[in-house]
Amino acid sequence: MGTKLSELQKEKIREIDDIASVSFNQEQKAIAKKIIENTPDSDLHEVFNFITQRVKLGFVFDEAPEVNHNAISFVRENENLNINITNLENLAGNIEHKLIIGENYDALKNLLVTHYEKIDVIYIDPPYNTEAMKGDGNDYKDEISANKFIYRDKFTRNGWLNMMNERLKLARKLLKDSGVIFISIDDTEQAYLKVLCDEIFGEGNFVCDFIRKTKSTTNDAKTGVNIQHENCLCYAKDKSKINLLGGEKDLSKYSNPDNDPNGAWVSDNPSAKSGTMENGYFGVTNPYTCKVDYPPQGRFWLFSQNTMQKHINEGRICFKKEYKENERGFIYKRYLKDLKTTKKTFDSLKFISNEFMNQAATKELLSLEMAELFTYPKPIEFIKGILSHATNKDSIILDFFAGSGTTAQAVMELNTEDGGKRECILVTNNENNIAINVTRERLYRVINGKGSNGEPIKWQYSKDKKYLSDNSVRVFEVETHELSLNDLEKAQDLTNIAKGELQKLNPEYDINDELKIYSELASLNPQKDK
Repeated sequence: MGTKLSELQKEKIREIDDIASVSFNQEQKAIAKKIIENTPDSDLHEVFNFITQRVKLGFVFDEAPEVNHNAISFVRENENLNINITNLENLAGNIEHKLIIGENYDALKNLLVTHYEKIDVIYIDPPYNTEAMKGDGNDYKDEISANKFIYRDKFTRNGWLNMMNERLKLARKLLKDSGVIFISIDDTEQAYLKVLCDEIFGEGNFVCDFIRKTKSTTNDAKTGVNIQHENCLCYAKDKSKINLLGGEKDLSKYSNPDNDPNGAWVSDNPSAKSGTMENGYFGVTNPYTCKVDYPPQGRFWLFSQNTMQKHINEGRICFKKEYKENERGFIYKRYLKDLKTTKKTFDSLKFISNEFMNQAATKELLSLEMAELFTYPKPIEFIKGILSHATNKDSIILDFFAGSGTTAQAVMELNTEDGGKRECILVTNNENNIAINVTRERLYRVINGKGSNGEPIKWQYSKDKKYLSDNSVRVFEVETHELSLNDLEKAQDLTNIAKGELQKLNPEYDINDELKIYSELASLNPQKDK
């Protein structure tokens, strides 16, 4: 006779039975039920969540790779790749950015040592997991190099979500409490990515799904639908601590031609579509001409009769002595002083005009003589639009899918425009030599006004400032070292080296702090076929 099950245990067992067999097979369910049967009610919720973690989001993750405690990865500066560090590092006004070349998981772990809860804004444009990108993926039949985890098939949904899951968990730890992350994504994975982000950042910290117009036409005519957009998901570390107002509203229409003691004003519409006949529909009489105005057809006054009279007494409603036949006999003044803020709101449809389309980004690379080296870049104005709302002048911005380096150029340009001192950290792998030939090369060209081999370029920032020479880039590469658990002497040597390099990544990093090299800088195990 088995132990009698509690009502809570019975409920959890029923929930396990309801899990689809493609996610939990019968053997897995039997094991899970056995665990539930032997777990006291006080621990049941936590245990249940743990054993069903792989399916709780509605899709299945591949088994996550384990940390390899026999190998570590840390960044090391490559002085030969630095941009203008020697020439400008001691000059006032120079802003130093960072470029890390290597596996972004390892780079993020290094940043957790130096920049834990120090990042203001993360923007990433990860691979979109589309058929067209399969040529950039890893063949699952390929031999996998030691000490490095590679997604064997990053174009299955499971592999793609697993890749994003691990990196986003690290990214969240890097954000300040007031920090935000923006993730560009198309409809292929948007819904799945949102559920994943809800899990990592919390549903309550979802901020917005911004829409960006990507093109005017599409080559896909099979369905008759012209898909012209992609998404940009925004999440906060803590939504209660963010403020995405940014940039100044156009206040040029405000003036004070009548020397109103309340200051500058604009003439505004005193009617609205919503209202009631009882409170919002009545006549307003002009004392000079006896003209009686009623709200336009289908509309109501914004105010009740009492409030309207109050505005008349205050001079907010100002009667005209002369007016055209079809004009109202009064002006409703909206005062500049009554604005809650002079900053612009961050509209979800801010990026639907043509200046944010892909072709704008292509033209930018053309002017840099680099269009043939990179496909699907993001327009600079798109990234600047995000940063103008999400950053202060001294913010730190991270992009760990750096691609063509648009984010860093956007940061440099925005600093030039508003006198900011924002710093950018880029992370990219070097697949097909993208880090050297594209990411670094672009930064070199916008900083020096020419290619790294002296090639002339058409691009210039402005007539008065041809290139962004008051910036420099310190370049790091991720190194992986074999390190057994009992090799303490080697561990100490590598720890000393790593600390010196990490201080270059962030000069405020204290090399006297303890560095648990085996855990904090541990690499991932490679995943091999079983």
